[in-house]
Amino acid sequence: MRATDQMLARLSGEIAEKQNFIDGVVEAAEKEGRDLTSQEMELVTRARTRQGELNDQAKPMQEAAEIALESARRISEIGKLMGDQQQKPVGEIAYRTAGEWTVDYIAAATGSISAKERIEHYTRAAAHQTTADNPGLLPVQIVGNLINFVDQSRPLIGFFGARQLPSGSWARPRITQHTQIAAQSAEKTELVSRKMLIDSLPVTATTMGGYINLSRQNQAWSSPPIMDIVVSDLAGQYAIETENKFADDLMAAATAETALPTGAATAAQVSAALWTAVGNVYTATKGVGRLFQAVSPDMLGLLGPLFAPVNPQNSQSTGFNAADIGSGTVGSISGVPVIVSAGLNAGSWLVGSTAGAEVYEDRIGVLSVIEPSVLGTQVAYGGFFADVVLVPTALRKIAKTP
Repeated sequence: MRATDQMLARLSGEIAEKQNFIDGVVEAAEKEGRDLTSQEMELVTRARTRQGELNDQAKPMQEAAEIALESARRISEIGKLMGDQQQKPVGEIAYRTAGEWTVDYIAAATGSISAKERIEHYTRAAAHQTTADNPGLLPVQIVGNLINFVDQSRPLIGFFGARQLPSGSWARPRITQHTQIAAQSAEKTELVSRKMLIDSLPVTATTMGGYINLSRQNQAWSSPPIMDIVVSDLAGQYAIETENKFADDLMAAATAETALPTGAATAAQVSAALWTAVGNVYTATKGVGRLFQAVSPDMLGLLGPLFAPVNPQNSQSTGFNAADIGSGTVGSISGVPVIVSAGLNAGSWLVGSTAGAEVYEDRIGVLSVIEPSVLGTQVAYGGFFADVVLVPTALRKIAKTP
């Protein structure tokens, strides 16, 4: 580009800049519904004065550029009339000025084949810069919170209520035979007599835990902090495993009830199976403890549609709300709360009383130690966990025949 073109471009740019400044000052005053202050007026006046000076300098240069462009146009027309005999070889395209490129562009638009070829070749020769050429300028952005689907709730353990785990070896006493009362057969005859038998159920605590070793660099450079994420995840995994263990132990000890028949179950069939199980639970516990029914998540596809929360008058259930999953109970059938636990295996439906089992826990929580030799931190999470089934007949499991 010639020096004249460069100066003309610079003057035009400064004129536009001054105009943008004036427009900004006026716009600010207009938004506030006021006149320009004396200081603002002075700034606007200076900008307008400078614009006038720039216009005075730019005018003769603009005239010179127009003359050069007109001359180039005439030369182009002469070349076209001569059949483009003096065209540049396509392989040697090098426009010295913006005006020279403009001449070729206009000639190509008006029918010059050679000018069109030069323009196309010049355009194709341009190097295309993409993001793949400068990855160092494109840092990875972390947007939003960490996506982490870990269910830390323990619906079954929460419903029973974890008791403090005692120290040392221990056991739960249990009456296996009661004394006896009966009608006297006749006056002065001997009454019935039966001794009481009490045994004990030994309870063994299981140590549940896990650990990970974090480098100091990972702790210092990660965002959000990796230490908080790891500790939260360890706690979540501890919750999952303890809920799984308790659910498995309950189902293993439960007594099987008559399975629901083949085919689509009805509300009447479900209610009949539930009431049968409740009756057997009452027989085993004599009403001690709280009744509950726990189901695996997939069983909601069976129970939920039968008891929809829509006009539940004259119904055996107030209906289930899917949004309540994860908050403990999702509804009730015949007054018996329904707990959804991911710790139960697919197809599980358990009816029972809290008197039938107990759960104990002594959660240690987080333990950490620094390893100076490797600039690391070893983090562990754990606890002591135990459950015991006191009355197996107080737990009833209902299956669904496919």
